[in-house]
Amino acid sequence: MKITLLSIFVDNQDAALAFYIEKLGFLPAADVPMGEHRWLTVVSPEAPDGTQIVLEPSDHPAVKPFRDAIVADGIPFTSFGVTDVQAEYDRLLAMGVTFTQAPLVQGPVTTAVLDDTVGNLIQIAAMAGA
Repeated sequence: MKITLLSIFVDNQDAALAFYIEKLGFLPAADVPMGEHRWLTVVSPEAPDGTQIVLEPSDHPAVKPFRDAIVADGIPFTSFGVTDVQAEYDRLLAMGVTFTQAPLVQGPVTTAVLDDTVGNLIQIAAMAGA
């Protein structure tokens, strides 16, 4: 069994697509009209045949209270691996990305947390020596 898709709830699919491609560097994978929304996915350029992220509309009534609670507590919704957290932090900061947590070394892992502009906090992380 392997992970083929994971969903991230987004307030605006167009804004999410722009952020995930232009700022985070993901590649578009699927864009299929489905009524008022789209089946919209992005994929890592490092694994173009790998796991796709579904930029899922956040219309379901359960999404807002869930996201409001975890964002209020500063909890990232998911984590993306990077080689060098400080370098990625510096690159994204220069592009205007807002961070809620600067790079922080926590034992063998370094993390930083960013605001994806469409309702989520996202962690970037790197393991020491990885």
